[in-house]
Amino acid sequence: MSQTIHREILFPKPPEAVWKSLASSAALREWLYPNDFEPRVGHQFTFEVPPKPEVGFEGLCVHCEVLQCDEPNRLVFSWEGGALVGTQVSFKLEREGGGTRLLFEHSGFNIAEPFGKQALQGAKHGWSEMLNKLTEMILDSKGEAT
Repeated sequence: MSQTIHREILFPKPPEAVWKSLASSAALREWLYPNDFEPRVGHQFTFEVPPKPEVGFEGLCVHCEVLQCDEPNRLVFSWEGGALVGTQVSFKLEREGGGTRLLFEHSGFNIAEPFGKQALQGAKHGWSEMLNKLTEMILDSKGEAT
């Protein structure tokens, strides 16, 4: 049985401004994790998730590949790390008035697999924190898209 994490966020900035926070290695490092991302289909990259000893988490290298990159509308990449395989992350940007509706999904969690439910719960918590950081970063940015 496959599960998906969904989030929807409305930003008072145009899609081009929001896109800059999603499709740049430096921006991803600010709100997500250190990485070697490039915004081109087929690019394989990693995120280095740091350890959290207070909860017994030793850190993780997440392996990804850009599957779709349609600036400034959609970014999709695979997401595999540790026992978690076959999942993908998707950001869809929709213009709404002068702002942007961000539709986020992390799909493909197989809760029938060992540690599947644990991976889903950990990802829900992690994405909640990370998307809050993304929101703060976008709302704190001074300019619009350049």
